[in-house]
Amino acid sequence: MVDSRESREGDVIRRRRECTSCGRRFTSYEKIEQLPFQVIKRDQRREPYDRDKLMRGLQVACRKRAISQADLDRIADAIEAGMQESGEREIASQNIGRSVMEKLKDLDPVAYVRFASVYRGFEDVDAFVKELHQLK
Repeated sequence: MVDSRESREGDVIRRRRECTSCGRRFTSYEKIEQLPFQVIKRDQRREPYDRDKLMRGLQVACRKRAISQADLDRIADAIEAGMQESGEREIASQNIGRSVMEKLKDLDPVAYVRFASVYRGFEDVDAFVKELHQLK
């Protein structure tokens, strides 16, 4: 091995290597293998965690807002890091939803309310208005 560097995010190691027999150099990348999560739905069904599903929910909430894709990726990364740190392999969908709401509340109040309206399933305008008053 000639050189070894960790990525900025800390999830990939880049190693520069040299073949001892021919002298040719090449690069290899090592990524930490993470065990998949199971998401426990409200009806107690379990399904594999899907980052794309999380990203779609974030994108819908943030549609036509001045929020970059990089910001959404950071939110998803932070949520996944929290899931990893918990040490649990099964995560309740409500916990993921609460994490999303916390992150959106800090990023953009309109996106937060959009996500909350779907996540909490507001049945009437009064529930929606109550949430808006709590946001203020």
